[in-house]
Amino acid sequence: MTLDQDLDTLTSPILSDGTAVSKLIDLDRHEVSMRVLSDPEVYDIELKQLFARAWQIVAHESEIPRVNDYVTRYIGEDPVVVVRDRTNKVNVLLNVCTHRGMKVCRGDAGNDKQFKCPYHGWTFDPTGRFLGSPMAQESMHGAYRAKDELGLPRARVETYAGFVFATWDPQAPSLDDWLGDIKWYQDLMFDRTDDGLEVLGPPQRFVIPTNWKAPGEQHAGDGYHAMTLHRSLTELAAAERDDGSMYGIDVSANGHGLRCIDQREPNWTILKDSGDDWKSKAPLEKLKLMPPPGLTPEMVPQLQRRFNEDQLRVLADFPPSVGGLFPNVGTFSFDFPTPEGMSAVICWHAFVPKGPEKIEFFNWFLVERSAPEEVRTLMRRASTLSFGISGFVETDDADTWPQMTAASRGVMGRQGTMKYGALIGEKPSFDGYWDGEWPGGGHVYPGFTKDDNQWQWWLRWRDFMVGRPW
Repeated sequence: MTLDQDLDTLTSPILSDGTAVSKLIDLDRHEVSMRVLSDPEVYDIELKQLFARAWQIVAHESEIPRVNDYVTRYIGEDPVVVVRDRTNKVNVLLNVCTHRGMKVCRGDAGNDKQFKCPYHGWTFDPTGRFLGSPMAQESMHGAYRAKDELGLPRARVETYAGFVFATWDPQAPSLDDWLGDIKWYQDLMFDRTDDGLEVLGPPQRFVIPTNWKAPGEQHAGDGYHAMTLHRSLTELAAAERDDGSMYGIDVSANGHGLRCIDQREPNWTILKDSGDDWKSKAPLEKLKLMPPPGLTPEMVPQLQRRFNEDQLRVLADFPPSVGGLFPNVGTFSFDFPTPEGMSAVICWHAFVPKGPEKIEFFNWFLVERSAPEEVRTLMRRASTLSFGISGFVETDDADTWPQMTAASRGVMGRQGTMKYGALIGEKPSFDGYWDGEWPGGGHVYPGFTKDDNQWQWWLRWRDFMVGRPW
């Protein structure tokens, strides 16, 4: 055992049966105790140690375009109001009245200059400031606190690619530092044009009986499951070969992860039928013939203004396509065939905990603001066909995660472990993949997708749980 591991054991929370949380992950064998998927004590520690501190996605700016627009969401299990104030600033307010704890806003979305608690009428503005209560002459806010002490708690807020992130922790790093090296790749997926992305309507919301870590860990970069669980993709002839998306470059940074799919020879049958000599083309030529997901050929020149040559080459030959942001976000940007022709899917997921064995699944579909109507229509069809509450890809996952969670409750099941022993390890040489030094940062794992990204996700989870997130 290393000195760091000894210190982790000393600072780790201890469960009622005497187990240190740090011991739930076997660092030598690369295994994780199944009990983490249902143990209520572990869950309570997560709410305090992780969800109260990590940056959490709560909305997209295009959901609240006007002054006083709001949506209601969650940070962990804390309800919040995401609202645009009169200065056009986006605020994230705790949706809990400072009088007796009732929600001050019960709508899912709307536009309001004030939030009035339905219980006793205490009223707050979109910055969280306490405005007053009925019977002002009776000073019903009390004699022990000044009015400026009674406002709604306000989270720190920063945005990336239009998405609104929030954290309660004043010591948390900036959002840029939180994203770290993964931002280089996420930019290629979601920050590609001058006008940026907007949502295709409000997010889908549905409940799944699973622990949040089952989808959270998978979206760090588990590509291997697609060969079996998403076999239907191949059976529907969407992909050229079974292992077409199994090879590429996996990247992990700060617990975030994604997969850069090897696209030097397109996997989609519809593209191979063109007969073009794909390998010999320059990156920009490829991007004009096969624009990144959701872009039209007319938008491609914008990429030259935003990205350097290395980024354009990665975007053409190894486009980052699927992944997730620690701890509970999934991100997607990839081409997808439909009966009407090749389209694309751009979406973000959030797996919001609702107890140790339940999540509320938020699913945003997105499109470039400047995309023509026919592109929007086709992307909406491709998205709902594949992802979300009715998507055939998502329903595969939504059947798996609850069964893992249920298995962890059994006497024998909770003694089992999840195995992460198939590791590539970081490779300094990219023989057969990339000539020269790989331009992106992070932990880089080229080849057949294995367990590296998911293991890095669990190590990040462990850091939070033992009290050293930063």
